[in-house]
Amino acid sequence: MTKKFNIYDKIISPIVTEKSTNQSEQNKIIFKVNKNFNKNLIKKNVEKIFKVEVTKVNIVNKKSRIKATRGRKVKISGYKKAIVTLKKGQNIDLTTGI
Repeated sequence: MTKKFNIYDKIISPIVTEKSTNQSEQNKIIFKVNKNFNKNLIKKNVEKIFKVEVTKVNIVNKKSRIKATRGRKVKISGYKKAIVTLKKGQNIDLTTGI
């Protein structure tokens, strides 16, 4: 039995950091995505949701790790992030939401 996914289930959230903001100058947007999906599915969904043209998708798997916080060890879960390169002249305004 295959589980049906909504197009909004694949892209969890945008990642807004100093590094990702600098990459937005080169038409690159970074998203936290579902671990079960590949580049083609992510490309189709970004194009469908934001109505832009995607030229390239790179994927980075962030591994889970242990971090010490206030003398305690805390497990930080891993995730998959997608670096989506848009066609020149197009952009996504992350401040407005979907």
